[in-house]
Amino acid sequence: MSCLTTVISDFGGVLTSPLIGSFAAVQDTTGIPMESLGRAIGRIEKREGKHPLYELELGRVPEVEFLAKLADELETELGHRPELHRFREIYFEALQPNEPIISLMAELKEDGYRMGMLTNNIREWEPLWRSMLPVDEIFELVVDSAFVGLRKPDPAIYELTLERLGVAAGECVFLDDIELNCAAARELGMEAVHYRDNEQAIPELRELLLPG
Repeated sequence: MSCLTTVISDFGGVLTSPLIGSFAAVQDTTGIPMESLGRAIGRIEKREGKHPLYELELGRVPEVEFLAKLADELETELGHRPELHRFREIYFEALQPNEPIISLMAELKEDGYRMGMLTNNIREWEPLWRSMLPVDEIFELVVDSAFVGLRKPDPAIYELTLERLGVAAGECVFLDDIELNCAAARELGMEAVHYRDNEQAIPELRELLLPG
Protein backbone atom coordinates (compact mmCIF):
# COMPACT_ATOMS: atom_id res chain seq x y z
CA MET A 1 0.00 0.00 0.00
CA SER A 2 1.82 3.05 -1.26
CA CYS A 3 -0.03 5.42 1.08
CA LEU A 4 1.60 3.85 4.14
CA THR A 5 4.62 5.83 5.30
CA THR A 6 4.83 5.12 9.03
CA VAL A 7 5.10 2.18 11.42
CA ILE A 8 4.08 2.58 15.07
CA SER A 9 4.99 -0.34 17.33
CA ASP A 10 4.18 -1.35 20.86
CA PHE A 11 7.11 -2.34 23.09
CA GLY A 12 6.34 -5.12 25.60
CA GLY A 13 5.20 -8.39 24.06
CA VAL A 14 6.06 -7.24 20.52
CA LEU A 15 9.66 -6.03 20.58
CA THR A 16 10.24 -8.40 23.52
CA SER A 17 9.40 -11.95 24.48
CA PRO A 18 5.80 -12.50 25.70
CA LEU A 19 5.05 -10.67 28.94
CA ILE A 20 3.47 -13.79 30.43
CA GLY A 21 6.98 -15.20 30.84
CA SER A 22 8.03 -12.26 33.00
CA PHE A 23 4.91 -12.49 35.15
CA ALA A 24 5.55 -16.23 35.56
CA ALA A 25 9.09 -15.43 36.73
CA VAL A 26 7.70 -13.01 39.31
CA GLN A 27 5.31 -15.71 40.52
CA ASP A 28 8.06 -18.35 40.70
CA THR A 29 10.55 -16.08 42.47
CA THR A 30 8.23 -14.41 44.97
CA GLY A 31 5.82 -17.29 45.47
CA ILE A 32 2.88 -14.94 44.90
CA PRO A 33 0.30 -16.52 42.56
CA MET A 34 -0.75 -14.33 39.65
CA GLU A 35 -4.34 -14.91 40.71
CA SER A 36 -3.60 -13.35 44.10
CA LEU A 37 -2.00 -10.33 42.42
CA GLY A 38 -5.04 -9.96 40.20
CA ARG A 39 -7.44 -10.14 43.12
CA ALA A 40 -5.41 -7.63 45.12
CA ILE A 41 -5.41 -5.16 42.23
CA GLY A 42 -9.15 -5.70 41.80
CA ARG A 43 -9.83 -4.94 45.46
CA ILE A 44 -7.78 -1.75 45.33
CA GLU A 45 -9.66 -0.66 42.20
CA LYS A 46 -13.03 -1.36 43.82
CA ARG A 47 -12.08 0.55 46.96
CA GLU A 48 -10.45 3.55 45.28
CA GLY A 49 -12.43 3.68 42.04
CA LYS A 50 -9.21 3.69 40.01
CA HIS A 51 -7.23 0.81 38.54
CA PRO A 52 -3.88 0.97 40.39
CA LEU A 53 -1.82 -0.41 37.50
CA TYR A 54 -3.36 2.06 35.08
CA GLU A 55 -2.61 4.88 37.51
CA LEU A 56 1.02 3.67 37.58
CA GLU A 57 1.17 3.56 33.78
CA LEU A 58 -0.32 7.04 33.60
CA GLY A 59 2.52 8.37 35.76
CA ARG A 60 0.14 9.45 38.52
CA VAL A 61 1.54 7.10 41.17
CA PRO A 62 5.23 6.32 41.80
CA GLU A 63 6.26 2.67 41.56
CA VAL A 64 7.27 2.50 45.24
CA GLU A 65 3.79 3.64 46.31
CA PHE A 66 2.10 1.16 43.98
CA LEU A 67 4.19 -1.74 45.34
CA ALA A 68 3.58 -0.73 48.96
CA LYS A 69 -0.17 -0.59 48.39
CA LEU A 70 -0.07 -3.96 46.64
CA ALA A 71 1.95 -5.50 49.48
CA ASP A 72 -0.58 -4.16 52.01
CA GLU A 73 -3.41 -5.76 50.08
CA LEU A 74 -1.59 -9.07 49.58
CA GLU A 75 -0.67 -9.32 53.27
CA THR A 76 -4.35 -9.75 54.12
CA GLU A 77 -4.75 -12.59 51.62
CA LEU A 78 -1.42 -14.38 52.06
CA GLY A 79 -1.04 -14.00 55.81
CA HIS A 80 2.38 -12.40 55.48
CA ARG A 81 3.76 -9.28 53.85
CA PRO A 82 5.35 -10.27 50.52
CA GLU A 83 8.64 -8.87 49.26
CA LEU A 84 7.92 -6.88 46.11
CA HIS A 85 10.91 -4.53 46.02
CA ARG A 86 12.64 -6.68 43.34
CA PHE A 87 9.55 -6.90 41.13
CA ARG A 88 11.06 -4.90 38.26
CA GLU A 89 14.43 -6.69 38.36
CA ILE A 90 12.79 -10.14 38.25
CA TYR A 91 10.45 -9.00 35.49
CA PHE A 92 13.22 -7.68 33.26
CA GLU A 93 15.60 -10.58 33.91
CA ALA A 94 12.98 -12.81 32.26
CA LEU A 95 12.25 -10.43 29.38
CA GLN A 96 14.24 -10.94 26.18
CA PRO A 97 14.52 -8.86 22.98
CA ASN A 98 12.45 -10.23 20.10
CA GLU A 99 15.28 -10.12 17.59
CA PRO A 100 13.30 -11.01 14.42
CA ILE A 101 10.83 -8.15 14.98
CA ILE A 102 13.59 -5.73 15.98
CA SER A 103 15.47 -6.64 12.78
CA LEU A 104 12.32 -6.03 10.75
CA MET A 105 11.85 -2.62 12.39
CA ALA A 106 15.46 -1.71 11.51
CA GLU A 107 14.91 -2.93 7.94
CA LEU A 108 11.76 -0.84 7.56
CA LYS A 109 13.63 2.23 8.79
CA GLU A 110 16.35 1.55 6.22
CA ASP A 111 13.63 1.31 3.57
CA GLY A 112 12.53 4.85 4.45
CA TYR A 113 9.56 4.29 6.71
CA ARG A 114 8.96 6.67 9.59
CA MET A 115 9.21 4.74 12.85
CA GLY A 116 7.44 5.42 16.14
CA MET A 117 6.93 3.55 19.39
CA LEU A 118 3.77 3.80 21.49
CA THR A 119 3.96 2.04 24.85
CA ASN A 120 1.95 1.78 28.05
CA ASN A 121 4.82 1.70 30.50
CA ILE A 122 6.11 2.68 33.93
CA ARG A 123 8.20 5.81 34.43
CA GLU A 124 10.81 4.12 36.63
CA TRP A 125 11.24 1.28 34.13
CA GLU A 126 12.41 3.46 31.24
CA PRO A 127 16.19 2.90 31.70
CA LEU A 128 15.67 -0.86 31.82
CA TRP A 129 13.57 -1.26 28.70
CA ARG A 130 15.57 1.27 26.69
CA SER A 131 18.72 -0.72 27.40
CA MET A 132 17.23 -3.83 25.78
CA LEU A 133 17.36 -2.63 22.16
CA PRO A 134 18.62 0.27 20.01
CA VAL A 135 15.50 2.36 20.58
CA ASP A 136 16.80 5.70 19.35
CA GLU A 137 18.55 4.17 16.33
CA ILE A 138 15.29 2.72 15.05
CA PHE A 139 12.52 4.97 16.39
CA GLU A 140 12.42 8.70 15.80
CA LEU A 141 9.63 9.08 18.38
CA VAL A 142 8.74 7.28 21.61
CA VAL A 143 5.41 8.06 23.27
CA ASP A 144 5.35 6.54 26.77
CA SER A 145 2.08 6.58 28.71
CA ALA A 146 3.82 7.37 32.01
CA PHE A 147 5.30 10.59 30.62
CA VAL A 148 2.27 11.88 28.69
CA GLY A 149 -0.49 10.95 31.17
CA LEU A 150 -2.47 8.98 28.59
CA ARG A 151 -2.56 5.25 27.86
CA LYS A 152 -3.79 2.92 25.14
CA PRO A 153 -6.55 2.37 24.13
CA ASP A 154 -7.49 6.02 24.80
CA PRO A 155 -7.76 7.62 21.33
CA ALA A 156 -5.99 10.71 22.67
CA ILE A 157 -2.63 8.92 22.97
CA TYR A 158 -2.82 7.76 19.35
CA GLU A 159 -3.74 11.28 18.26
CA LEU A 160 -0.81 12.68 20.23
CA THR A 161 1.52 10.21 18.52
CA LEU A 162 0.22 11.17 15.08
CA GLU A 163 0.56 14.87 15.91
CA ARG A 164 4.15 14.47 17.09
CA LEU A 165 5.07 12.47 14.01
CA GLY A 166 3.23 14.90 11.76
CA VAL A 167 1.41 12.15 9.84
CA ALA A 168 -2.20 11.23 9.14
CA ALA A 169 -3.77 8.07 10.58
CA GLY A 170 -4.21 6.64 7.08
CA GLU A 171 -0.43 6.66 6.57
CA CYS A 172 0.23 4.42 9.58
CA VAL A 173 0.47 0.76 10.45
CA PHE A 174 0.14 0.02 14.17
CA LEU A 175 1.52 -3.17 15.75
CA ASP A 176 0.40 -4.32 19.22
CA ASP A 177 -0.10 -7.59 21.08
CA ILE A 178 -3.45 -6.49 22.54
CA GLU A 179 -6.39 -6.57 20.14
CA LEU A 180 -8.24 -3.81 22.02
CA ASN A 181 -5.33 -1.45 21.30
CA CYS A 182 -5.35 -2.46 17.63
CA ALA A 183 -9.10 -1.86 17.43
CA ALA A 184 -8.63 1.66 18.80
CA ALA A 185 -6.01 2.36 16.14
CA ARG A 186 -8.32 1.09 13.39
CA GLU A 187 -11.12 3.32 14.67
CA LEU A 188 -8.86 6.31 13.98
CA GLY A 189 -8.13 5.11 10.46
CA MET A 190 -4.84 3.26 10.89
CA GLU A 191 -3.98 -0.15 9.55
CA ALA A 192 -3.27 -2.46 12.48
CA VAL A 193 -1.61 -5.83 12.93
CA HIS A 194 -2.49 -7.74 16.08
CA TYR A 195 0.78 -9.41 17.09
CA ARG A 196 0.34 -13.00 18.21
CA ASP A 197 3.71 -14.46 17.19
CA ASN A 198 6.51 -13.78 14.73
CA GLU A 199 5.28 -16.39 12.25
CA GLN A 200 1.98 -14.53 11.90
CA ALA A 201 2.96 -10.88 12.39
CA ILE A 202 6.07 -10.61 10.23
CA PRO A 203 4.34 -11.83 7.02
CA GLU A 204 1.35 -9.58 7.75
CA LEU A 205 3.59 -6.52 8.13
CA ARG A 206 5.63 -7.42 5.08
CA GLU A 207 2.49 -7.83 2.98
CA LEU A 208 1.32 -4.37 4.00
CA LEU A 209 4.65 -2.56 3.74
CA LEU A 210 6.93 -4.52 1.43
CA PRO A 211 4.65 -5.81 -1.36
CA GLY A 212 6.36 -7.85 -4.01
